[in-house]
Amino acid sequence: MTVDSPLWTPARHPLARLLREVAAGAFPPADGGWIRVSPWSQSVQGILAFTGRAVLAVSYDISVARLQDQGVDGWGGAHDPRLVCELAGPNGWIDSLGVLMLCAGRGAQDGQPALVSRPDLTKHPHVEYARRVHTNVQVLGRSDPARHDFITLGHGVAGLREISVEVVDSMPAKGTAPELLDMALAAVPEHEVVAASAPPGNAATLRAFLRAGFTPVGGLQLFSTRAERR
Repeated sequence: MTVDSPLWTPARHPLARLLREVAAGAFPPADGGWIRVSPWSQSVQGILAFTGRAVLAVSYDISVARLQDQGVDGWGGAHDPRLVCELAGPNGWIDSLGVLMLCAGRGAQDGQPALVSRPDLTKHPHVEYARRVHTNVQVLGRSDPARHDFITLGHGVAGLREISVEVVDSMPAKGTAPELLDMALAAVPEHEVVAASAPPGNAATLRAFLRAGFTPVGGLQLFSTRAERR
């Protein structure tokens, strides 16, 4: 269902349009069904699950019959660990299941401190992970070089702009993540759809995204048939 909304995205992947509509409140039908689209990246594939509906962005060398044999459906079968293991293969890489969240960029705010590029933080493991699952990754943080908390901003699920946050400094920790996320959303053009994901068990990060205005919309499972780099 198409909705009249100011939300937009420059991403061209078919799933990007669906996520824009989800961000505007128009979810796919909860009928237990699933659809299949091409992966949005050459290096990663993904399975999205909404309430009663699943979307598989998987390689077309995997037949529909093979997916059906693995019990794919929109009632949870799309996130069955046995299915993900089958799709990733014996040497593949499987990410942890994440909560997919959406929000909208806010554009630059008058008087709000701006994030700056932080090339000194690009060797952090969090950045290395972001570069595995995203493209065009930016590492942004505060202008104070003594502060090591940062966000990454890159193109992730369906080609949407995707944000992640890393709180490195132990003091002051309270309020740091929501503040960084507010600043990150100000670095994204107004009304552009922004995605984020976090493991369900990372309650602190989930709370930070919720306080920043993100809305949980479903589950996201990333995987690759390529071996994990060590």
